[in-house]
Amino acid sequence: MSRDARTPLLLRVSFLVFVLVLYSAAAILGSLALAPEHSPLSVAPEAADQWTAGSLVLTNNTKCREYLSEDARILKVALKFFDAHFFNDTEVEEMAKGARNINIPIFRANRKLVASVNGGLQDPSVLVFNPEWNGRETSHEIRRFSYPYLSDVRRPDTEDIAFMSELTGIFLKRLKRYDHALEVVVSYTEDLAYSQAKEADDLLDKGVYLGPLHGIPYGLKDIISVPKYKTTWGSMTFKNQVLDAEAWVYKRLRSAGAVLIAKLVSGSLAYDDVWFGGRTRNPWNIEEFSTGSSAGPAASTSAGLVPFAIGSETAGSITYPSARCGVTSLRPTFGIIGRSGVMSISESLDKLGPFCRNAADCAVVLDFIRGKDPDDISSRDIFLEDPFSVDITKLTVGYLEDADMEAVHVLASKGVNMVPFKLNYTVNSVQGILNLTMDVDMLSHFDEWQRSKQDAVYEAQDQWPVELRRARLVPAVDYVQAQRARGKLIQEIRESFTVDAFIGNATDWEKVCMGNLVGMPIMVIPTGLKSIMNPPPSGTRRRTTISTGIYAPPNHDHIVLALAMAYQSVTDHHKQRPPIDDLGPDDFIPYPRQ
Repeated sequence: MSRDARTPLLLRVSFLVFVLVLYSAAAILGSLALAPEHSPLSVAPEAADQWTAGSLVLTNNTKCREYLSEDARILKVALKFFDAHFFNDTEVEEMAKGARNINIPIFRANRKLVASVNGGLQDPSVLVFNPEWNGRETSHEIRRFSYPYLSDVRRPDTEDIAFMSELTGIFLKRLKRYDHALEVVVSYTEDLAYSQAKEADDLLDKGVYLGPLHGIPYGLKDIISVPKYKTTWGSMTFKNQVLDAEAWVYKRLRSAGAVLIAKLVSGSLAYDDVWFGGRTRNPWNIEEFSTGSSAGPAASTSAGLVPFAIGSETAGSITYPSARCGVTSLRPTFGIIGRSGVMSISESLDKLGPFCRNAADCAVVLDFIRGKDPDDISSRDIFLEDPFSVDITKLTVGYLEDADMEAVHVLASKGVNMVPFKLNYTVNSVQGILNLTMDVDMLSHFDEWQRSKQDAVYEAQDQWPVELRRARLVPAVDYVQAQRARGKLIQEIRESFTVDAFIGNATDWEKVCMGNLVGMPIMVIPTGLKSIMNPPPSGTRRRTTISTGIYAPPNHDHIVLALAMAYQSVTDHHKQRPPIDDLGPDDFIPYPRQ
């Protein structure tokens, strides 16, 4: 063979030797990264006990090159998203090993026990929020309020009339007449309604009267379970869901003789006003939407389609739609109304409350649904004074800079001591505390929903899907820190709350977050109307509502009720009726369901 023929062969042999050297080096490095305790490299005796699962730490505290496992390398990068990128490589390797061998098996075992079913209806957390400012659990005997007697209202004397059945039919007809414009009904409970109305009539025939809710039609937000009827949570994923559960609030209303005529719209998974059937509209201006997940209860009550309805709030779902739709509502003290049988977002924030035509009706409804729920460990028997007997002239009520001054002047004219007021606290992360708490709690109740990728068909992709993905990145320690900050906020609010109540904007997001974190009640009342923006040249009957909020310390719902009743006793804003779809001869808004 010639020299020219040997040269390529020598090059090839040299290349193979070079590759073998690289391969051997890679194998050695791999053994260091994956199993350093079995490394073939010799280690100086004085450094042997310094080996850990990822690096060699020398006795002089210097480090040789670190060889992290793949899991540890991933974790090291990920830690910056937890604001915890301060661990050295040795510690990160230990963390990865501990997460893989200890944490993840625990996570999976717990999910199998309690997280296979969505909605948080079962296996509630044992961590219970108590909003009482004295820090002690108190239990009181419930005493019913003394309702004023309306002498000019009486049942028709005609013997053959089924009065409650007729009343039920009237409201069912109104719901069906206007639902195409407002999109407030998820499902009618017509058969159940007529059955309950007949029972109410039969009891009256026997001389049995159950109280002011006897035979009165109402609606429930569709996160509240009623046996044999769909409870959709407003979501396409659960649109055919029928739960074998009877919500406590439904039991209370049924025992009071009230008649359920419809399951009303909840925003999808109780987030805003978008649901699988569309988007609920504001009866005062159907060009705009109702806002808030208690969209159906607010809009249907405002439009006079039901005498009252039950909604819920975690963060604004009573206050926002109530203000937008110009209806009276009460977000009560946390824990005053039981929540068993109700879809849960956050066990320390969720509250049920009534939407009504006036504050007196809110007081009546609250009276029948408050009290300890044996299946809701957060609920309590809270002593409330009779709001119909509160002497408002003995109250000192503050008003914030954003208070509705017309309401301030009216209450002053009724003898209330009105004073300028400012609620002071140093916690500057109020909104963040609420969002973090709500999102992490919600994810715990819809863990399976997210893992099974059902969030991909959620109605509004910029809402729960985005928030709950982000919630995956909240470390447990920072969740607890948020609750500690919440405790600091509650303490500062308590110290600053030097009045019996105060008046302020009901939909200011900071106040919404603060009030829900503290667990305080707020009464939302309509205080006026104004022209809509950019009305049609020929005019319209559509209007923009004006509302205000009355706030009180936890367990003082009777004060906000009494003040709201006093205001409404000399004003008529709550008596106004929205145009719904009667907009005027030259004003037209297309309806989604036409």
